[in-house]
Amino acid sequence: MYENNYPNSYNNSEGEQNNMNNNSYGQSSNTYHYENSGSFSGAGYHDGYGQGSYYNSTQSSNSGKKGKGNKAGTGKKIVIATCCGLCFGIFAGLGFQAVDSATDFLKDKAGLTGNGSAVAGETTEIGSGSTDMTGDSTALLNSGLSEEEMKAIEALINNQTVQTTVTDVTQVVKQVMPSVVSVNNRYIERMSFFGQEYSQEAGGSGSGIIVGKNDTELLLVTNYHVVESAEELTVQFVDGSQSEAQIKGMDADKDLAVIAVQLTDIESDTMNQIAIAKLGSSDDLTVGEPVVAIGNALGYGQSVTTGVISALDRAIQTTSVQSPVQNEDMEINTFIQTDAAINPGNSGGALLNSKGEVIGINSSKIGGSAIEGMGYAIPISDAKPIIEDLMTKQTRLKVPESERGYLGITGVDVNSDSMQLYGLPRGIYVSSVSEGTGAAAAGLVRGDIITAINGEEVSSMAELKEELAYYAAGTTVELTIMQGSPTGYQAKTVQLTLGKSTQ
Repeated sequence: MYENNYPNSYNNSEGEQNNMNNNSYGQSSNTYHYENSGSFSGAGYHDGYGQGSYYNSTQSSNSGKKGKGNKAGTGKKIVIATCCGLCFGIFAGLGFQAVDSATDFLKDKAGLTGNGSAVAGETTEIGSGSTDMTGDSTALLNSGLSEEEMKAIEALINNQTVQTTVTDVTQVVKQVMPSVVSVNNRYIERMSFFGQEYSQEAGGSGSGIIVGKNDTELLLVTNYHVVESAEELTVQFVDGSQSEAQIKGMDADKDLAVIAVQLTDIESDTMNQIAIAKLGSSDDLTVGEPVVAIGNALGYGQSVTTGVISALDRAIQTTSVQSPVQNEDMEINTFIQTDAAINPGNSGGALLNSKGEVIGINSSKIGGSAIEGMGYAIPISDAKPIIEDLMTKQTRLKVPESERGYLGITGVDVNSDSMQLYGLPRGIYVSSVSEGTGAAAAGLVRGDIITAINGEEVSSMAELKEELAYYAAGTTVELTIMQGSPTGYQAKTVQLTLGKSTQ
């Protein structure tokens, strides 16, 4: 027996019974009833598909209906909750759809496209990080909206920011590729073993950028180390055609050179396909700005890599010659650092911003092969004055080796140890002078140090031979030498007529 603690007791004294269900599945039956004291009793209930009947005895004849309602209450609650959820979802969806439709309507009225870009008077800059959504006053005025509506639309547009990521650089490449060339260098590699000199032909490749044109020449800029010691230079244009090139001017300290191709050596179809690159500015660059590098990577032909500006004004000492004086000022150049791949062959190629402007001249020699993800480029703002100066120099054509002149000396490079130990100036130490040569006639003696030829500085025998390749036998040149004296080395210039080699 279970006590009934509800305040209203059910009196069953008169024996009134209400047979609610008589679901008989067999012969056994179960009867449930309330007694006079309000207590509940039942017996013989069998749940299943056997035999049984269900009886409930209460004082009221409607108590059976109340019991059925209690059983159905949970189901009703579930149905009501489900209906409420569905109604909320439907109304919320309709609300969002209404707001979106209203926004599209206002944009259409204002003359804007559905993606947030202005139809008229609007420009989007690649890689800027956001699309400018303001300033389309013409479209708003022509829309016929009131001043309050226009202000509301402008506020809506100003709050929208469209993030852009530079993944498609096809337009930049299409614009700049015609102005980038491959530079192939054939040179003589000289080696010395136990005083015996050996030489063999070798080749290298790099890149170049078309930066100008005069009446007779197409002018290109590249790295100095790309054309250094070149016996023959060829340039390959975007259409695959090749032309011979000559060195116009070089700056070894800045690793820059300008080479020239005669216009008469370029086919008219090629001239119609190539273009002069647009030089930008590297002064207003920011770290993280996207960049594109184009160059003749590994000599396979033009290829494209992308990245960002990793750092600015990276100070790197590129010269291998150290100062003999400890406190002497040394020139250290600054470079743009990028994670765009700069591989051998990319040297002399273009580093571009998202507008297709040249902001740097790539150089793989600076980074070397011991690092990864750190490429360097010469800032174009630093290179411009040097390029403009080199473009004004007279183009020099190399003389065939059999016709070249020679000085008539034996020279030794003055290295950093000799400079520091003996206090010698940088240049070529004259160890001997051959009789009957131009050097002997000009008064050169053992111990003189050659520092320049016709104003071009030389610091090694290799550089001296490189300069002499442009002069034929019988040509008179001006040598700058340092001669010893009781007060130290004194600078002196001498005129020397080159002789013809008998070798």
